[in-house]
Amino acid sequence: MKPRVITTDFLIIGTGIAGLTFALNAAQSGTVTIVTKKDDYESNTNYAQGGIASVLDPLDSFEGHIKDTLKAGAGLCDRKSVEILVHEGPNAIDKLLEWGTDFTWIKEAGGKKTLELGREGGHSYNRIVHAADLTGAAIESALLEKVNNDKNITIYENHTAIDLLTEHQLDITPQGDNPVHCYGAYILDNNSGTVHTFKARITLLASGGVGQVYPHTTNPSIATGDGIAMAYRAGALMADMEFIQFHPTAFFSKNKETGPSFLISEAVRGEGAVLLTARGSRLMEGIHPQEDLAPRDIVARAIDSELKQSGEDSVFLDISSKDRSFLQKRFPHIFMHCMDRGIDISREPIPVVPAAHYLCGGIVSDLHGRSTIKNLYVSGESARTGVHGANRLASNSLLEGIVFSLRAATNAVETINEKRKETLPEFPLWSKEGTFDLQELILVQHNMKQVRSLMWDYVGIVRTDRRLKTAYRRIILLAEEIHDVYWSSTISSHMVELRNLATAAKLIIKSAMTRPDSVGLHYNSDHPETAAEGQNVILHSEHEPILTRMKQ
Repeated sequence: MKPRVITTDFLIIGTGIAGLTFALNAAQSGTVTIVTKKDDYESNTNYAQGGIASVLDPLDSFEGHIKDTLKAGAGLCDRKSVEILVHEGPNAIDKLLEWGTDFTWIKEAGGKKTLELGREGGHSYNRIVHAADLTGAAIESALLEKVNNDKNITIYENHTAIDLLTEHQLDITPQGDNPVHCYGAYILDNNSGTVHTFKARITLLASGGVGQVYPHTTNPSIATGDGIAMAYRAGALMADMEFIQFHPTAFFSKNKETGPSFLISEAVRGEGAVLLTARGSRLMEGIHPQEDLAPRDIVARAIDSELKQSGEDSVFLDISSKDRSFLQKRFPHIFMHCMDRGIDISREPIPVVPAAHYLCGGIVSDLHGRSTIKNLYVSGESARTGVHGANRLASNSLLEGIVFSLRAATNAVETINEKRKETLPEFPLWSKEGTFDLQELILVQHNMKQVRSLMWDYVGIVRTDRRLKTAYRRIILLAEEIHDVYWSSTISSHMVELRNLATAAKLIIKSAMTRPDSVGLHYNSDHPETAAEGQNVILHSEHEPILTRMKQ
């Protein structure tokens, strides 16, 4: 197949809640092209079980949700971003309902229906809208149906984004205060191996997080930090990459299963489940005032400490206090998954371990989703909006994805007519001259395992100065080796992912080394104290990381 040049108004990389929300709004004002590495439904959104947080109960309050978010963020949230998230939350829920999301409802006296609101760790009130225990999948399904019926939107499945189109490919060095501009991306057709040039007036990165940088993760296989690595290479500002949220309760199986670890939603603890040690004692008792409803970082560290001290493979999550019919209705997916593995959760506890779950940092964006690269927007887990700070409050991620994508789309649409007057530059077609076909996939897989093992052993839930320094030395050597193979071999989706994974790992390690204290999701046992005034670790591809307070 010959390389093609495809021109569009809006190019979106990723098909989670962030990308699809932006697409539906942008399509009202221009042509939209969506690129996704796998099938259109494969994203972190699809795996989100718990729900989406929003103030909908008259007895709840915006200030309560804001306070809970700021508290979880351990002093590093941007209050303005949090206020936007919370105040625009109800409108986001209305949008999802308008687009056909099938949430769980309850009937009140007199036959009136209201959304059933659950509660999760860190929340002071019931405010979690959910669709049983498969909320992400319900949202994804509704949005995809709308997108597939929109004539202005074209989806390219099984296409991998390689690099952003900027001045770099034109051998132009931005001078003075002139920023880098984004004009689209080089995109690989995974089936044919052909690299096409996708030119766009506006590009949105909504490619998800970096979960696959660890061997134990709840993320799907596509979560290899592609958007983050591409933006970093292009010169975008990054922040807070050290804050990796480990979900404390992923299903533990002695049989090593392929694919993402099965997540046991935080909503299970919200409904009264308790964590137990292998000896049967209450794990969280005396560790935190909220005990089993403590923030995820506290719970994950408590489990990590217990496993290291006891030598056991897992702890246990017990919700047998609830009757079988309740569990089958409230958590049908979790109930059946556990039954398939021989565990009746109405009678026995679930074996669980922590797993890498969510990145709280990422590409720095403003209140309208704009990155520091012109014409490049970012939303969802790829973005650092300032909402999460040092630790994400449960079920704020889906809300962030839709709220800030709505804002980004509004801003982008306001500028699209002016941008149509500008001529997009001509970019060279992708060339594979001088490369060879890398036939041995085992080499890529081996390097993938090395990156993941390094991150799990040295940059996991609990860190130390020595481990971080060792990890950085090793990732630099690995990254150089991967770089050499990448540029000398024919492009493939596996090589692209490996390259991005190594870049993401390097950013996480460098950020963790730069932070001199322990806060939120970053815990360094050599520096257990939290600084009096919170600061953010800022990374730029041309400079050493700096530590300063970011404000919107």
